[in-house]
Order: sequence, then structure tokens, then C-alpha cells
Amino acid sequence: MSRKSRNLIKLVAIIIVLVLVFMELDIIAIPALNPYQFWLSIVAFGMVLISSR
Repeated sequence: MSRKSRNLIKLVAIIIVLVLVFMELDIIAIPALNPYQFWLSIVAFGMVLISSR
């Protein structure tokens, strides 16, 4: 995996986590993602783990 793709995966994971944090703080509201907040955080963590190798 190239450095560029690793950085892109990390960037997507950071964006997912920021959206989840803003949803938790009621800054933004995306009702379709409310039931999946836990699983999105797991996916973001997994993306960071994959890209850190």
C-alpha cells in the first residue's frame, strides 16, 4: 500500500470520527446515521489500524 493511499484512508477515518463527535454534541444532525454510530466508530478504528501497517 502506498503512502498516498494510507494517508487517504487515515483522512477518511478522521472525517468519520469528526462527524460522529459533532453528532454526539448536537452540532449536526444526521438521523440516518444515529443507529450506526457505534459501528461507524469501529470501522474508523479499523481503517486506522489497516493504514498504520
